[in-house]
Amino acid sequence: MTDPGNGTLPEAPRISLTFDDGPDPVWTPRVLEALQGAEAQATFFVVAPQVRRFPHLISDVLRAGHGVEFHCTQHVRHTERTHGEVEADTRAGLRTLEMLGVYPHFWRPPWGVLAPFTAEIADEFGLEIVLWTEGTRDWRGDPAPEMLERVGPRLQSGSVVLMHDGIGPGARRSGCGETVALVRGLVERIRSLGCEPGLLTTTLGAGFTVGAPSVDEASSEQERLVRESEQKARTGAGRPAFLERGGCP
Repeated sequence: MTDPGNGTLPEAPRISLTFDDGPDPVWTPRVLEALQGAEAQATFFVVAPQVRRFPHLISDVLRAGHGVEFHCTQHVRHTERTHGEVEADTRAGLRTLEMLGVYPHFWRPPWGVLAPFTAEIADEFGLEIVLWTEGTRDWRGDPAPEMLERVGPRLQSGSVVLMHDGIGPGARRSGCGETVALVRGLVERIRSLGCEPGLLTTTLGAGFTVGAPSVDEASSEQERLVRESEQKARTGAGRPAFLERGGCP
């Protein structure tokens, strides 16, 4: 069907696929391959130290037509930092991306946890805060079919799906293979709804409230796990598991 105004096909309703905690030298390329195979676009929320280590991966993401946005420099909850610390973290991370010619519009704070001053800092840097509507909980290492069964029934136009192309704090898996396997089935489910997986363009009407301290129960579970690891480290029971795997500090 064409738009009688200009004779072009109307744009299909959009569902946004998003990936956090990269770029990762092993898993980001595999996610890109899966997206290419599914002919789908996605948005990557990146961690500045990883960007500095693997700048070529940012080029690969952009060359493939995907979006690159800002996650953090240090993966620490804003509620555990001062206004000045988060402001400095954001400035440093954006500067890292600007050196590669990337100027983010969106910002997903670590854990999706916002402090009272987060919105003020977002305004200062011209960023729009983005959380998510559907969490795959891929950080747990769940099988791809199980993740698809979890999020599939809740997908609708405007949904924002959270996945990870890196191993970050609190992760209970050693790799992102199930996330890679999830991509094709997830894209097929999106298209079966008459929607198209596309770049994130706005949070308006996306079905969540910007400023919510926690988006779903998975966030709380992941935070609990990482806090337990941090407590063990402080009491001498060993380093947090995600640090052993090279996760974000």
